[in-house]
Amino acid sequence: MTELDIKIGCNNLEERYVFNKVARQASGSVLYHCGDAVLLAAVAIDPDPVDDEFLPLTVQYIEKAYAAAKIPGGFVKRESKLGDFETLTSRIVDRSLRPLFPKGFYYPVVITITVLSSDPKVDMQVAALHAANAALYTSNIPVTQSIAAVRMGKLNGEIRTNLNFEEQDDSTLNLLVVGSGSDVLMIEMCVNASDTAEEHLVNELEEEELLAVLDQAGEAISRASQEYDEAFKLAQKEEVALEIAPEKSDETLYNFIAAHYQEQVEQAVQSMAKSERSSALSKIHAQIIIDLEAQGHQDVDAELVSKMLGMFKKSIVRSLILDKNIRADGRALNEVRPIDIETNILPSVHGSCLFTRGQTQALVTATLGDSKDSQVYEMIHSKTPFYETFMVHYNFPGFSVGEAKRQGAPGRRELGHGNLAKRGLEPTLHLDRDATVRLVSEILESNGSSSMATVCGGSLALRAAEVQTDKLVAGVAMGLVTEGERYAVLTDIMGLEDHDGDMDFKITGTADGVTALQMDIKLGGLDREILKAALYQAKEARLHILEIMEEALLNMNPSRALPRSVEFAIEAGSIPTIIGKGGSTIRDIIEKYGVSIDIDRDANTVKITGSSKENVEAAKVYIDTLTSSSRKPMSYEINKQYRGKIKKIMEFGMFIEMPDGYDALLHISKVSKERIERLDDLYKVDDPIDVIVLDQKGKKVELCTPNYLF
Repeated sequence: MTELDIKIGCNNLEERYVFNKVARQASGSVLYHCGDAVLLAAVAIDPDPVDDEFLPLTVQYIEKAYAAAKIPGGFVKRESKLGDFETLTSRIVDRSLRPLFPKGFYYPVVITITVLSSDPKVDMQVAALHAANAALYTSNIPVTQSIAAVRMGKLNGEIRTNLNFEEQDDSTLNLLVVGSGSDVLMIEMCVNASDTAEEHLVNELEEEELLAVLDQAGEAISRASQEYDEAFKLAQKEEVALEIAPEKSDETLYNFIAAHYQEQVEQAVQSMAKSERSSALSKIHAQIIIDLEAQGHQDVDAELVSKMLGMFKKSIVRSLILDKNIRADGRALNEVRPIDIETNILPSVHGSCLFTRGQTQALVTATLGDSKDSQVYEMIHSKTPFYETFMVHYNFPGFSVGEAKRQGAPGRRELGHGNLAKRGLEPTLHLDRDATVRLVSEILESNGSSSMATVCGGSLALRAAEVQTDKLVAGVAMGLVTEGERYAVLTDIMGLEDHDGDMDFKITGTADGVTALQMDIKLGGLDREILKAALYQAKEARLHILEIMEEALLNMNPSRALPRSVEFAIEAGSIPTIIGKGGSTIRDIIEKYGVSIDIDRDANTVKITGSSKENVEAAKVYIDTLTSSSRKPMSYEINKQYRGKIKKIMEFGMFIEMPDGYDALLHISKVSKERIERLDDLYKVDDPIDVIVLDQKGKKVELCTPNYLF
């Protein structure tokens, strides 16, 4: 085989594909170059098909430490299990390439993408998609379509195609679209928050702008996939002789089921729970076999009966929707299932929410920590580690769908759903510099879109834990059923509608726009008008869910388990006094009051955190005493007016922070000539206030207000 070196420049990418140079015993391989990044993609096929009717495709994206001139950390100095980024990238490649295989292809295929050299500017997910596509398209496997991926970004209000990895940090939009020709196969999108001097911007995308960006992405994909098709033909191997399994079908058996069991099947598909529906269909399956044998049929193929029953069940589900606008549970096409919300139901948890939507239920908890609790992780493009301070972990136990199986380590699906929920929630989040938040979603019951229940429950759990967020975020899963020119968009799909429908479209957002979405299309592509209808129908559902979530906040009880913290400024010269010789003073404070203390030398601030509000306050008073005794008090002029700030309001008066940082007491009797019952009816903490110094004896300062004297 002759070595082929193909260069392609398209959509702001300069790529080089080298064929027939390495891994030549694989079914297909390519050495992919983009900048300094080099990836090896290799495809291997098992010539023995599996017995079941499914495509056993395995995709593994692997980053080698040597690719970044690093030695793996940890005790064992070699690469072990895949990290989260590698797993999520593998999942993206799988979802993009799986639709390209022909129906009836049941041969095990393994696609391995290995990063041999890294480049901090290269988008490794786009690189992995293009490398895998080139290896698969030129292999001896009968795949006749080429895909292309584009990453759409938004810099300074301008939509850009394929920003490099460094530029993506400044982009307010992260939209990955994969397609072939004019067909879009997969979409993943999230927005990135930004901060101005005045406010924190969530940067949600409105539906019309999202459609415009998707149009631009579609044009870029069409150009690129056409170029790949033409360029890679030169490197295509001769297809291996593989038998494509014909679809098991028996028209006579199908018609028999349709003629005699339509009513029973319609009743079965309208069973609410997956377990109930499965049980009802199993009984119908058994009855069909009994009836066929009673009519003299010998050796009835139970597997074929199951196949035809499944096909008929699917046709019933789709027919009810398209012909009668009836869904299995009786809802309207745009109707969300009933929602029930309970918050802070776990007394020892910082924040919790039990979110129930129909037969899908998520228990989401929020746990607060500091910078030491962050998740340390590495990226191949960086020599230094990164710290994840907002985590969303999603768990899907078997009992949630009535299955008896043990719960093991999270798989690709769990990681993907958790990542989607995180991307939907994160833009609205405000975290202190040293704060860490972990959300955990335990799926207790599932019948459609538990990931979107995680988003809704997660947004409320954050509020229940008193984490500052700009807006509530809700998520909804949309479905689609098409036949010829007819179509129906379904809101808040159940598992049955997901299985028998043509699209899985999950979308999250605030009342002002979309924060994240994920879409996989089972059709060859998706018409723009259908996508527009789905987006606006999803918006209607999102606003409905958000309204219910807002009502739940009104009835939310505060958590008794929340840690208490206070942060205040100190003079730089007071820091050694707080720490003490060899750290003795700060250790004594921590042990005495049961708190943690963080000192920021750059900002000259102290943050005290503890489980008891009283202990936190006591520790602060102690530190105030330490620092004030080390300073020379300001000498105030008697009868002179000063501008202070209300620091604390008590029944007997208010503590006023004076210009030099000292606290002075303003007694309630010297606030006004008239009697005052409650100071907190008239004043608020942190309000500025004018005071007059009546007397000073050392550090003791006596104050009154101008109203008291005049």
